[in-house]
Amino acid sequence: MDCSNIQFSLQKSKVDYQQLQMLFNQAAFWARERSINDLKTAVLNSNPVVTVWDAKTMIGFCRGTSDGVYRATIWDVVIHKEYQGLGLGRKLVETALSHPLMSQVERVYLMTTYQQKFYQKIGFQENQSTTMVLQNAYDINPISLGDGSMIEEATGVDTVTV
Repeated sequence: MDCSNIQFSLQKSKVDYQQLQMLFNQAAFWARERSINDLKTAVLNSNPVVTVWDAKTMIGFCRGTSDGVYRATIWDVVIHKEYQGLGLGRKLVETALSHPLMSQVERVYLMTTYQQKFYQKIGFQENQSTTMVLQNAYDINPISLGDGSMIEEATGVDTVTV
């Protein structure tokens, strides 16, 4: 396959949410059925966001979150099935890891179901000691602000008295 037209982008504004949804549905069993609105929220709250393009077709995506010092996480790494095995997944992850918010942290985490060997080739190691998951069923009560509103609805709130 000719990869001479492949381009990587760090611009959130380039994310095509229709193409992203199709990419997840095609190549990521763990991300099927994600809504466009939820994808927009995830991208909005992530930095860096890396997309991979073959001309006008999005063929790869990943995103990260980071505090810039201590911890970061890589999320949603996906390459279109027709482009897998060409080194693009590795380049995608390395592009995210080289971002200033990721490259200076003490630890970068990621979750994977079946791709441990792929990530080990990039330098990730299994870490059994820190893995815990809260399956958020949205039944945790939001914090009341005392004025009838809830913290999730508030804007410009720095402190909350509980």
